Amino acid sequence: MNTARPKIKRRHISGVFLLNKPLGLSSNAALQKVRYLFRAEKAGHTGALDPLASGLLPICLGEATKFSHFLLDSNKRYHTVIQLGRCTTTGDVEGEVLEEKSVPELSAALIEQVLAKFLGETEQIPPMYSALKKQGRPLYELARKGIEVEREARPIHVPLIELIDFDQNSIRLDICCSKGTYIRVLGEDIAKALGTVGHLTYLHRVQTGDFELLPEYTIEYLESLTEAEREALLLPCYAPVAHLPQIQAPEGRAEYFSRGMESNIDHTAEAQVLVFDGERCLGLAEISDRKRLIPKRVLNL
Repeated sequence: MNTARPKIKRRHISGVFLLNKPLGLSSNAALQKVRYLFRAEKAGHTGALDPLASGLLPICLGEATKFSHFLLDSNKRYHTVIQLGRCTTTGDVEGEVLEEKSVPELSAALIEQVLAKFLGETEQIPPMYSALKKQGRPLYELARKGIEVEREARPIHVPLIELIDFDQNSIRLDICCSKGTYIRVLGEDIAKALGTVGHLTYLHRVQTGDFELLPEYTIEYLESLTEAEREALLLPCYAPVAHLPQIQAPEGRAEYFSRGMESNIDHTAEAQVLVFDGERCLGLAEISDRKRLIPKRVLNL
């Protein structure tokens, strides 16, 4: 008796879904679940969240994957809680306790004075428990074997750190940061600057680029909808670059653009523009100083 599950018929569907990823689920597992529910031929996410982190994980389906790197490179915003007085091997609740230390008396003025030191352009040493690679091997693999290797400090930018609330043993923060910032490391560094040690007990992403978290957009909510209702939740596939200037293709040249062919255009040079034929987005292009429209990402919609 053949008990194999029937193969899913995939669809050529494109758009962006702003998933509220739950705790305990990897970003890839969340991606595959969303892809399954939409029956999408192709899907990708735009910046991984650890299983112990929750919140906004934009999922790009179909042609939207051509723009996903714009969100990978964008600023992210998090709400986080730093537990003071104890640090762990991983910088969060998953690791083993490394050290315990008393916590000095806290005040809002003291905390805000310390937070100000981490604003702007700084450098950060990536943690061993990360997906960064050394000679082809992820650092977390080495860390699990007790091996520590030297890591170079990397520039990061933190335009915002605000104190939400605190008690004697923890502080809750609102942080906006650049790509490549490890909030676990930032939490440890803030605790150290306060005269103690610490680790994260909560990490929730609330913004990626211009996209803000919609708390109701969970996997369970998707599962409760019909296929048509799910599709109605998708943002346009060009949503990750909707902030770019938008122009119309030169008359009679839309089909040529879709074939990747250049055209003359009477328009001021722009580094990047979105090209439309009426309301249909054809893709991303550059306008050269010679007034040539040069396709860079052509959409197959």
